[in-house]
Amino acid sequence: MTNSVFTEEEKKVRETVTKFLLSSINIAKLSDEDNLFESGIVNSLFAVQLMTFLEKTFSIEVGMDDLDIENFKSVAATTAFVSRKKGWQRAETTP
Repeated sequence: MTNSVFTEEEKKVRETVTKFLLSSINIAKLSDEDNLFESGIVNSLFAVQLMTFLEKTFSIEVGMDDLDIENFKSVAATTAFVSRKKGWQRAETTP
C-alpha cells in the first residue's frame, strides 16, 4: 500500500493504528511508511500488543499464517493487513 490513496475505511484504520502507536511509544511523529522494526520503534513484545490491539479494535483474528513481519512493519502495511482481514477490496486490480 505504497500509494497514498486510502478508502474511508483504510483512513480510519490508519488513524487508529497511528494513534495507538504514538500513545504507546515515546516518539513525536510517525509516517505511514516508517519501518517500525528496523527503526527500533517496535520490538517483538510490542508487536504482540499491537496484534492484540488490532484483534480487539477491528474484530479480526490474527492467525499463525498472519505472523509475518511484512504485515506489521509500518502503519501502511498494518492498514493493508487489516483491510485484507476485513475483506475490503480495492477498486483497482493488478493484472
